[in-house]
Amino acid sequence: MTADHDRPARGRDETPEERADRLWNEMLQEVRVCQTGAQILFGFLLATAFTPRFATLPDFDKHLYVATVLLGAFATGTLIAPVAFHRFMSGHGMKPELIHVAGRLIGLGLVLLALTISAALLLLLRTATDSSPAAWVLSGAALAWFCVCWLVLPRSVLRRHAHRRDRDR
Repeated sequence: MTADHDRPARGRDETPEERADRLWNEMLQEVRVCQTGAQILFGFLLATAFTPRFATLPDFDKHLYVATVLLGAFATGTLIAPVAFHRFMSGHGMKPELIHVAGRLIGLGLVLLALTISAALLLLLRTATDSSPAAWVLSGAALAWFCVCWLVLPRSVLRRHAHRRDRDR
């Protein structure tokens, strides 16, 4: 699959530099939404260990909590990484490379965020339902939903678009 910045911009009259600037600005708008959600979730996760109920959790749930916090830290760090890349690469004429790397980081950050949300949901539902098997089913369903909305649906739309474009040629 070709990266978005490698494809010609159909219907746009812009220089490669203008295209890179536009793509970078669009990417920043997208990542701001993800960053905010990841940071808020991570903050709530950090506070959870200081609640009275936390000490009464079974060992499995405490381990699940640690894994969830680590996933949240990795998701937050990965979604913030494009900003650090931009700081280091700014002024070196490397915006297309920056866009490529940032796109990969955002994709990885979304995967980590989906795993964080699903693990947090599992922990919450296990606590709320006294470790009910339903917690696993519902958390798995949430993760499957993220996969459908964030991966399967966009790829399906891209395939349909490519099929239509190939048919019209």
